This record gives sequence, C-alpha cells and structure tokens, in this order.
Amino acid sequence: MSEIKTDSFVDITDVICPVTFVKAKVALEDLNNGQVLEIKLNDGEPIQNVPRSLKNEKHKVLSVDKNEDGTYTLAVVKGGLLEV
Repeated sequence: MSEIKTDSFVDITDVICPVTFVKAKVALEDLNNGQVLEIKLNDGEPIQNVPRSLKNEKHKVLSVDKNEDGTYTLAVVKGGLLEV
C-alpha cells in the first residue's frame, strides 16, 4: 500500500458480487466524510464493479493496488473529500 493513511479496513475476499459492494458500503457507513477505508477484494467482478459503484456513490477511489496473492487493495475516501 502506498503512503495513504487509512482509518478502517475491510476484507471482502470471502464474498461474491453483489454482496461485495454491500459489505464495502456498510463499512463506509461507519466512517465520517473524509475518512479513508481500505478494502481487500478479489480479481474479476469485485475489482470491476466495486470501484465503479463507489464512484457512483460519490466516494473517491485513491488507489488500486494488486497484491501478490492475486487480490486487490483499494483505498477509498468517504464522500470524496480528503481532509489533509
């Protein structure tokens, strides 16, 4: 993961679409606007759909990193506003 400070983490590699987005959304609901959630998710439908769905909900995807085990790690700012 890059130099992004995250406020919370959720691993959704154990679920399949569309539950992946639901779990990511529920995790974001626990945060305040401007806080960063780190999400670990699988290749395929999750990495194709979750970032797009989060953007549609007005959140900002800061980074998408591919992990050595074939999963991905996403950093997302709730509400799309990053408080520096």
